[in-house]
Amino acid sequence: MKKILLLFVFVSFYSCQQKTAGTKGSDVETSLKDSLNSALKEVYKEGNFNGFGVAIANQDGVLYNEGIGYANAERKEKYTRNTLQPIASISKTFIGIALMKAQEMGKLKLDDPISKYLPFKVVNPAFPDVPITIRHLATHTSSITDTDFYLQKAWVLMDNVPVNGKFDYPQQFNLPSSKIAMEVFLRKILVNGEEWYSKDGFVKHKPGAYYEYSNIGATLAAFVIEKAAGECYDMFTAKYIIKPLRMDSSGWSYKDIDVSKRSMLYEMPGKVLPFYELITYPDGGFITSAEDMGKYLCELIKGFDGKGTLLEKESYKELFKQQLDKNNFSERNEQNPYNEEYNTGLFMGFSYKGYVGHTGGDAGVVSMLFFDPKTKTGRFLMINTSFSTKAGNDQFYRIWDILGDYSKKLSVGNKKP
Repeated sequence: MKKILLLFVFVSFYSCQQKTAGTKGSDVETSLKDSLNSALKEVYKEGNFNGFGVAIANQDGVLYNEGIGYANAERKEKYTRNTLQPIASISKTFIGIALMKAQEMGKLKLDDPISKYLPFKVVNPAFPDVPITIRHLATHTSSITDTDFYLQKAWVLMDNVPVNGKFDYPQQFNLPSSKIAMEVFLRKILVNGEEWYSKDGFVKHKPGAYYEYSNIGATLAAFVIEKAAGECYDMFTAKYIIKPLRMDSSGWSYKDIDVSKRSMLYEMPGKVLPFYELITYPDGGFITSAEDMGKYLCELIKGFDGKGTLLEKESYKELFKQQLDKNNFSERNEQNPYNEEYNTGLFMGFSYKGYVGHTGGDAGVVSMLFFDPKTKTGRFLMINTSFSTKAGNDQFYRIWDILGDYSKKLSVGNKKP
């Protein structure tokens, strides 16, 4: 879950908006965008998924965003730049920013033990005297790992309707009546003696020593923010991230968005999935559009360059600092330049080629967001259809490569004279 499984402030608002025609070079820009639209539509014809949204940005603004295909294939409803869908694990990047904002506000410190803020005790049973810190959670070195109970209990259907047929996912869809509060869920999973607790929920390495990607650890970090700031995580991120960036269409729940704009999700092009939500929503439940994610991508690029608007310069420096070294990994992926587990900032991944961002994968969702610190250009792609075939994998990366090619062209075409 949440990992993409592939084969193989006024000024800030205007600085990260879509560029419009009427400026110098607009004819060239329009021609490039038309060409990009055509290229994406041509690749879309290969099939494998129903619809997708894309964005390209640099430090100056959003260069391009668009939707291709169908948000609802049966009704022939177009997928547009304003179509909404979850982005899975890219959601975790918001936790990193929220942690740094909370630290700026004096609510917490990254190297504080989580026991300072939690109303329950979380320790690795093999190392009961070694405290787990907030930084450990943010760098996936807490020693907390996901168990089958996480996969079986975290996903809840939006409506009390029967699920037609079986779906090929490790996670299980549960009825709405099974929904519990995030705090209760975390207690049941992480506290010794609780219903879903297992020693297997912790790796046999002391906290801080070993990289182990953990969805439940990410959710725990968001809960720490809640307790430290005295405000629910969704409200905290809305106040300090979503609203300042004018990501007006986005939210953490379907009740927070315009559901008329949401995309259907598909296991495969002809198999519709039911709408669902996550009890552990901070680790993968953000619902957004290509248009809004273009604004977010622009802010990340600016933040890396020391010019972001959400955080102070030193906070962004910490967010994007590579926190680990080779001794923290059992293995490192040097095959895929867009796998973020080569090193990590604070819920912000680095590939072996130095690209910064995150991937996401969930039922009916595949997503990817990365920027190149050298060129200061970035790409975002989200798809409303799962895939597990080589053909789907190849098509996904063809789209990604096209976005990369045009990000260079559009950046040159948008340079100020």
